[in-house]
Amino acid sequence: MAGTSGRCDPAKHEQTDLSGTYTGKADHGNGQPPQDTTLTITGNNFTMTSGSETHAGRITAVTTCGYIGVTMMMGDLTPPTPSPNPPAALPAVSLRAKKVGDKLWLTSVPGEKMKVSFTPTGASKSKPKRKKASTKKTDAAAPAKTTP
Repeated sequence: MAGTSGRCDPAKHEQTDLSGTYTGKADHGNGQPPQDTTLTITGNNFTMTSGSETHAGRITAVTTCGYIGVTMMMGDLTPPTPSPNPPAALPAVSLRAKKVGDKLWLTSVPGEKMKVSFTPTGASKSKPKRKKASTKKTDAAAPAKTTP
């Protein structure tokens, strides 16, 4: 079947609602250390507050093949008044999302020019190391052989 990979059909996707309020660290890829941030998503709108700075805009998320793709567009989405010199396009960033319970991770997708991320408070960037289960069989010591 063309266009499919295993059991996943990339042509099938569904809109994903990431609504909620998340606290964590935002890294804007500008060389500054990650900042404490509150990210509030309501439907397709978001507000990100970090210190005295607040950014707002539009967010869309789609799940396909177990992957949540996200686009965030920053700024006021009110259409500008037509003029000979229209304003520059609003910045947008493509991200991958991971949502577990009430925690949300956002990371730039490969090839994205603007490297940004959001990591929930208390979450580590790497997965915890799993202990390897021993595959050795533990043989009980054979009973001592006694001769009659």
